Amino acid sequence: MKTHSHLKQIIMIKNLLKALFAIILFVMPTINFAQAPNFGTAADFVLFSTDGAVSNTGISHFTGNIGTNNGSSTAFGNVDGIMHDADDASAQCAEDLLFAYQEITGTTANFAIASLIGNGDTLLAGVYSISEASTLSNNLYLDAQGDENAIFIFQINGSFSTNAHSKVKLINRTMACNVFWAIEGLVDMSTGTSMKGTIIANNSAILMNTNDTLEGRAFSTAGAITVDGVLAYKPIGCGSDILTGSNSPTLANTECYVLFSSTGNVTNTGVSTILGDVGTNAGLTVDFDSLLVTGTIHEIPDASTELCATDLIPVYTYLDTLSYDINLLYPAQFGGNLTLTPHTYLLNAATVLTDTLYLDAQENESGVFIIQIVGALSTSTYSKVLLINGAQAKNVFWKVGGAVEINEYSIFNGTIISNGAISLKSGVTLNGRALTLSGIFTTSAITATNPINCLVSGNDFIDVENQISIYPNPFTTSINVIVNSEKSYLELKIYNVLGTEVLNKKISNNETNINVNNLSSGIYIYNLIENNKTIQSGKIVSQQ
Repeated sequence: MKTHSHLKQIIMIKNLLKALFAIILFVMPTINFAQAPNFGTAADFVLFSTDGAVSNTGISHFTGNIGTNNGSSTAFGNVDGIMHDADDASAQCAEDLLFAYQEITGTTANFAIASLIGNGDTLLAGVYSISEASTLSNNLYLDAQGDENAIFIFQINGSFSTNAHSKVKLINRTMACNVFWAIEGLVDMSTGTSMKGTIIANNSAILMNTNDTLEGRAFSTAGAITVDGVLAYKPIGCGSDILTGSNSPTLANTECYVLFSSTGNVTNTGVSTILGDVGTNAGLTVDFDSLLVTGTIHEIPDASTELCATDLIPVYTYLDTLSYDINLLYPAQFGGNLTLTPHTYLLNAATVLTDTLYLDAQENESGVFIIQIVGALSTSTYSKVLLINGAQAKNVFWKVGGAVEINEYSIFNGTIISNGAISLKSGVTLNGRALTLSGIFTTSAITATNPINCLVSGNDFIDVENQISIYPNPFTTSINVIVNSEKSYLELKIYNVLGTEVLNKKISNNETNINVNNLSSGIYIYNLIENNKTIQSGKIVSQQ
């Protein structure tokens, strides 16, 4: 009986082993055998050749360093990165790139696949070998199956080309920083290609054509890199640094001012809507409608304007003397859909902002942007400074060494600290501040909003005699009316700045929530009425 029992145990163990082996085979496609290569300093570059020219034509946009260790980089315009041609940084990059290339090509392949890739195919994590020249056609999906650490490596023993408008698409948490292409030949991306991952062309050139997009990097160990009207940016994640920028200046008594001059008149024409204090410390503040200013209008210099003027000097000095991270080499070509990240930037001459500038916080709402402009700043009409991916107007600062002219219908974000006259033309929207050490200040039918609410207590309440509170203020889609006393019936009326009634609501409860998402951005006047008498009134601000 013992022998029979022993045999049964052996058979059971064998069956369990078979089942376990079957499970392993089933899940093997999801196991990631490869490791991400270490790029060292090369990880900071978006375009680099160890031995070859790197050149651009057309309007292109780059986030990351660009350079060559033997040759020159030409015609790149403003780059959100540093140019390195035949310097210590390029030498180190060349060395780090070689090690990364050897690491990628030395990894054993899991799969051998056909040379034509894409056409709607989906690949799981792994190391893929292609024995000849390869072409990407239509869409190729890379599926991490929920594992953001999944590695994809492509070893192509020949050239690599893409058909027009072909795309590499990342799904199920695949990260571009974990995708790598080692190519033994020319890389030629046709127009409209969307490429993901870090590309290394060994001993060959790289061509990127109009409207190509690369989330990754393009490296050549020996060959020219030529791009024309492309967008290329370093991937984030995979342990990359979270960009925070420099420390913000201490604004002290300047913080609550939205428009200010230390030494000149501050004059308005037209209908301007202002949230924040307005004033001058030497001259007059004139023609601002008190009904349209939610804040204090300092018509003549006073103790507050003196403190503001005093504290503005160290703010300007701090921004002016801060060491910069990136030198934007073409101040006259600023904008044009350029994207900047949290850094301190230098523009070493008079600067013209044309079209659109994007400030990308890369999902870090604390990221600080500081732009140092040595000369004057002007903009085109309808120019835009736009905040994306968590960027905050309160964390954007412009130090301008000369006059400032924001032209008609522009949208501008951030605090301007200048050392010259300021002119905000008709239709300008300023989300920030404009403060000058010297010169006159003129506005014409603008909207200016201080990014810091200095007008009410920490809970954003308007509270008169602790009886009735309306919050939040400013508001977006709704307001709450809190009645803290025995009042059986109230009526809330809201008017726009022209005096037109835009809302009428009966208040019969101690707490009432009111939908106001139909009120466009601007300042409104409210009246609370009891027994046909106005018992409370004030200003509220919509920020739709």
